[in-house]
Amino acid sequence: MPDDRGRRDQTRIDLGEDHQVRYWCEKIGCTRDELMHAVAQKGVMSEDVANYLRRTKR
Repeated sequence: MPDDRGRRDQTRIDLGEDHQVRYWCEKIGCTRDELMHAVAQKGVMSEDVANYLRRTKR
């Protein structure tokens, strides 16, 4: 069985991991607060969060 530790799941945002919060903020181009709000509104799926933030930042 392969060892999956250390592999980043590119589809989900884990707010419990500081390094992931920093990664997604940089990748999406948002602040920590904006990311937290978007995840609360749309869930943890990164595509949904990114789309939501793009729409709200217009």
